[in-house]
Amino acid sequence: MKHKLEHLLQQAVAALKTQGVLDPELAVQINLERARDTQHGDFASNLAMMLAKAARTNPRQLAEKIVAAIPQDNLVSKIEIAGPGFINFFANPDSQFQIVKQIHDAGPEFGLSKIGAGKRVQVEFVSANPTGPLHVGHGRGAAYGSAVADLLEAAGFDVEREYYVNDAGRQMDILATSVWLRYLEECGEVLPFPSNGYRGEYVRDIAFNLHKKAGNDYRRPAELVLEDIPADEPQGGDKEKHIDALIERAKTLLGMEQYGSVFQVGLDEILADIKDDLQEFGVGYQHWFSERLLMDDGSIQQALQRLEVAGYLYKQDGAIWFASSRLGDEKDRVVIRDNGQSTYFASDIAYHMNKLDRGFDQIVNIWGADHHGYIPRVKAAMQALGADESKLKVLLVQFAVLYRGDEKVQMSTRSGEFVTLRQLRNEVGKDACRFFYVMRKSEQHMDFDLKLATSRTNENPVYYVQYAHARVCSVLRQLDEKGRARNLNLGMEHLNLLTESHETELLGTLSKYPEVLERAAVQYEPHQLIHYLRELANQFHSYYNAHQFLVDDDRLCNARLNLICAVRHVLANALSLLKIHTPEAM
Repeated sequence: MKHKLEHLLQQAVAALKTQGVLDPELAVQINLERARDTQHGDFASNLAMMLAKAARTNPRQLAEKIVAAIPQDNLVSKIEIAGPGFINFFANPDSQFQIVKQIHDAGPEFGLSKIGAGKRVQVEFVSANPTGPLHVGHGRGAAYGSAVADLLEAAGFDVEREYYVNDAGRQMDILATSVWLRYLEECGEVLPFPSNGYRGEYVRDIAFNLHKKAGNDYRRPAELVLEDIPADEPQGGDKEKHIDALIERAKTLLGMEQYGSVFQVGLDEILADIKDDLQEFGVGYQHWFSERLLMDDGSIQQALQRLEVAGYLYKQDGAIWFASSRLGDEKDRVVIRDNGQSTYFASDIAYHMNKLDRGFDQIVNIWGADHHGYIPRVKAAMQALGADESKLKVLLVQFAVLYRGDEKVQMSTRSGEFVTLRQLRNEVGKDACRFFYVMRKSEQHMDFDLKLATSRTNENPVYYVQYAHARVCSVLRQLDEKGRARNLNLGMEHLNLLTESHETELLGTLSKYPEVLERAAVQYEPHQLIHYLRELANQFHSYYNAHQFLVDDDRLCNARLNLICAVRHVLANALSLLKIHTPEAM
């Protein structure tokens, strides 16, 4: 209904441009909203007030001209002008039944939009450092990013999903050194493990596999490894200096070729685990982008050269700085350290240059909320590279906090004390994980309630929604058990018999689905779809509890069956979009 009315308004605007009332070159955006009070109509538009200045006329007078130019349509019973120039549309009462036919005709395609047709969007999400398994905090970013990308695709955008693999830098060196030290233990060497190393059991597993494959090829005596190494924190030293010294010692004793082999083993095993974990979680990517590629192909140097040509680099204290404060950042940023090494931010500048060069119309970065302060410097880099910063949209995701009873579960990849996403999925299931993760705005704090997620009660929102789908399937099984058959055409011919308040309410909610899907996509808010599903499920359950569907009157029976099957279609479409199952029995 909404899209039809928007089309009617577009036709009216085109007519007014032809008549000379509006400038033919004037860009017009149709704004149409559902009326809060149905006494004032079903939909309302402020189009006249938006265009009055351009038309050099009174808003109410322009509204009259717009209404006069709107083509007649059976879906509209009347149009009124209210207040300073609002245009209120009253739907033909019989038009509410059209939604049932539309849903049955469109099937899985119902609700899909073409608003994004022709626009390329890149969505980068998760991008957790490959230094350990994904934990429950990463799971929220995975579910949210996947839902945002899928919603954009459902709205007609050409979407590319990307994972940025941070496979370079100090954290990866700490991982490689941690693997090597555990490997030395497998070889029989006895040495203290650094407090700042990666301590999870997964590191021991990688080391075990390395030893099984390579034997003692990478073995070096513990006394050589520890000789003149600065003290660790438990011994009163500096843990950062201690781990950095061990990294350099590993590179020296192994040589860069063997060190690179250990490094690659750790990266490959963890990245393979991450890929498998995400695939099982219903998350797929078109592209896994390696940070090391930016170093190997000269992209970092190329990006910095662009900044230098644009006049945004300067030298100070032996380092090279990016003058990001001139472009809205709180201070300037180092891109080349005094030792000649490029910073992580320099890699990020090159990565975003790469994204821009790939020609995306919109770049969407989904980051953890702790990266909030990083946004201004990246936007500054976009501007310095000559791009419109509005091309970049950064969405922040609060990490989910897991509770077991009243006890908060600590999550630290370094210490190894965390619950993995795989463990969470095994405990509560993929459906509950994905549903709960996108149930609130991404930037809102979230406590993950394990007890609620595993309960089979109406208080569990995913169970409640899935149960609505299963209940419709149950009604159809009962129909078959009674030896009756559904007559689709008979039901369509008598939809006017659906006069109960529960039925009218359901018809109205079903008609909102395309609008909700489109709005959730362009606003990057999958929680809107979750709220819609809960509303639809609640209305259906109330209808189920209040009325019989398999009544003796075949006309009413089939009309009601068509209505609840429309509910089933919409539930299935939305849940499938969220990668959540639609069970037929529960």
